[in-house]
Amino acid sequence: MNAYVIYAGFWKRFVSYILDQLIIGFARIVIFVPIWLFVLMGYFAEHNYNFEEDYTNVSLNYFNNEFSAAMISLLIFVVIVFCLINVIADWLYYALMESSKKQATLGKMIMAIKVTDLSGNKVTFGRATGRYFGKILSGMLLGIGYIMAGFTKKKQALHDILSNCLVVNSISFTMSESEIQQ
Repeated sequence: MNAYVIYAGFWKRFVSYILDQLIIGFARIVIFVPIWLFVLMGYFAEHNYNFEEDYTNVSLNYFNNEFSAAMISLLIFVVIVFCLINVIADWLYYALMESSKKQATLGKMIMAIKVTDLSGNKVTFGRATGRYFGKILSGMLLGIGYIMAGFTKKKQALHDILSNCLVVNSISFTMSESEIQQ
């Protein structure tokens, strides 16, 4: 008897990614929307705005003074910080979950798939980190790095190849070659 690995196909991986993005998106809404509302309410309460008067002629009232330049700079800074927090949160979510005992994110657990190294062992946090940042390259190539998972022998995307990882079905089994050929 030889052990055979069942690699997770493109569509199973795609659905797990969508599930992960829904979970992460929900967490972002729960965390960041109250923060944004709190900041905006504080800002408008402090300045006691008359919305109808102040916002009907925005370009004339606000874009010609130092206050508006400071507010635009602050807004740009907040957006950059928000983006950095999102990248760090995504990285930690994927790298910590995939290098954990479960070897999978919540989406992968739902789809019954997991991330392993080429020998079928649990990946390290460093390898999971490399895999996460390799996804940027997979996406930069017009998504071709992701699509590769549908065409490579071991169903590996570009970031899997770069990090020497596999995505496999969580339940492995053993069959003889004659049973597989039938």
